[in-house]
Amino acid sequence: MSTTSPTAPAAGAPVPSAPSAPSAPSGGARRPGPLRRYRTALLLLAFLVLAVVVVLAFGRDESGTGVAYDPRGAGPDGSQAVARVLADQGVDLEVVRGADAFDRADVDAGTTVVVTSTEQLGESTLERLFDRTVSSTVVLVDPPPSLLQALDAPEATGADTDGPIADGCDDPRFDGLEVEVDDAGGFDAPGCFDDTLVTLGGDDGATVLLGAGQLLTNDQVLRADNAAVALRLLGEDDRLVWYVASYDDLVGDEGVDFWSLAPDGLRPALVLTALAVVALMLWRGRRLGRLATEPLPVTVKAIETTRSRGRLYRKGGDRAHAGQALRAAARDRCRSRLRLGAATDEPTLLREVARRTGRPEEEVGALLGSLARPPSSDRDLVALAGALSALEEEVRRS
Repeated sequence: MSTTSPTAPAAGAPVPSAPSAPSAPSGGARRPGPLRRYRTALLLLAFLVLAVVVVLAFGRDESGTGVAYDPRGAGPDGSQAVARVLADQGVDLEVVRGADAFDRADVDAGTTVVVTSTEQLGESTLERLFDRTVSSTVVLVDPPPSLLQALDAPEATGADTDGPIADGCDDPRFDGLEVEVDDAGGFDAPGCFDDTLVTLGGDDGATVLLGAGQLLTNDQVLRADNAAVALRLLGEDDRLVWYVASYDDLVGDEGVDFWSLAPDGLRPALVLTALAVVALMLWRGRRLGRLATEPLPVTVKAIETTRSRGRLYRKGGDRAHAGQALRAAARDRCRSRLRLGAATDEPTLLREVARRTGRPEEEVGALLGSLARPPSSDRDLVALAGALSALEEEVRRS
């Protein structure tokens, strides 16, 4: 598309050709260094390395099974140490995973059932649990509020874990003992250890709510008297069934929330995304550098802005905008030649131009008006520039 400027050329004057593009740099110019040439590839490689590090740091299986309080877990969150000590003390320990395996386990009046992963229990699995343990002691480790509501149990409260917690109850099993954990939750009912261990009696058996479940973990079992409390709580009977609950046993929409449906790698991915955003902000912030001062005002020649606008119009194929610029410039020059003033409205200008040139007002409006039909091709745009130039010449001679 030909380049046109808001300033139409005089009639009969040759139309200047568009300025040629700047020549390519000579072969002897200095080439960028390797770091600058491969900067994008190096950044992508660094991002990939960071992703691997985050996945390894946050996605690895520290407990050996991926489940907190798992009796086979050897990591900090596992409970392998407690399970082995119970077995060494002569307790018949059986680990069951899932409701079906628990239904097949031998549970009687002389059996203690400890349930971990209680957040994965639903109404159906909870009903199956208590149908089999009517005469047994059931220990629920860190029960969530939804489970407490389903059991019609006391509400959860906070617990002060700044230091060791004394027993504070009449249960002879825990007389003089203390527990110490990083985090624990209590219950709105009288119990032991700042109400983090509450026993709810039944007809034959009992239900124990343990809010200080961290005393069963490998990394905290040796703090204070945690080991003694764990052994006296879980080893009271000769037989212990360790029930690891699972979402796979739920029916319908029980226990479904965002994190239960999200893939395991979502949390590391979110952490990685946050780190990447922070790194991008720091990178771009450093790239901008300090502000540079420049003396003002800066003088730019009119021909430079005209040619720059013309190149933009040609590159974008915006003939309508280029035509509007030509018509607007022609109207301004006609106002100046007719001494009408810059505040003169367009209808008055068109009537005066038609009167001075002797042309019909409709013809003048179709050529000079702001609502005139825009050029549809480069040829129409060149023709419009010539017609506007001829009209301006007529106005000048009048």
